[in-house]
Amino acid sequence: MLKRGTVLIWLVCIVLVAGLSTNGFAQWGSKEIETEKTAVNFAKEVERGGYKIVSTEELKRWIDQKKNMLIVDTMPYEDSYKKQHIPGAVQYEFQKEEVTNLDDKAKAAFEKILGPNKKRLIVIYCGFTKCGRSHNGAMWAVNLGYKNVYRYPGGIKAWVEAEYPVEKVQ
Repeated sequence: MLKRGTVLIWLVCIVLVAGLSTNGFAQWGSKEIETEKTAVNFAKEVERGGYKIVSTEELKRWIDQKKNMLIVDTMPYEDSYKKQHIPGAVQYEFQKEEVTNLDDKAKAAFEKILGPNKKRLIVIYCGFTKCGRSHNGAMWAVNLGYKNVYRYPGGIKAWVEAEYPVEKVQ
C-alpha cells in the first residue's frame, strides 16, 4: 500500500525505470515530455481524488490471496468490459473527462454497485494510465464516503501486458 505522500516518489521511479529500461539514454528526449505530462497529471489526479493506488503485481497478489474486495471496471460495457475485464470485476461506466458533479440518480446507482460497507477494499480501473475514467470512479467513491479506495492506473492494458487472465461476457 502506498500512502499519498509517496505517490510522487513512486511516479518518479516509474518514469526513471521506464526511461532506463528502453536502451538507457539512447531514448534521451524521444518522448520524455509526454511521459512527464502523464506522470504529473496522474499525481495531481491522485491528490485531488484522495484515493490510494495499486500496481499490477500488487492487485494480482490481492486477487490470488482472495482478499475481500470489489473491483470496478469503469470502461463502456459494449466496447470494453464485455470483451475483457479483470476476473470478478463489476462494471460502472464513467466518462474520461473529470466529473465534478453527479446527479442523485447517478450517485445512487454508483453507491448500489459499491455497496453499504464504507470500509470495504475497492479497486477501480479503466483502460490505461492516461484514461481518466478510473480517476472519476475512485474520486467519486471517496466523495461518497468510502474509506479504502484504490485506483489501478495501468488498467486492463497493463493487466493484459502482464499476461494475467481476463474474463469475457458471453
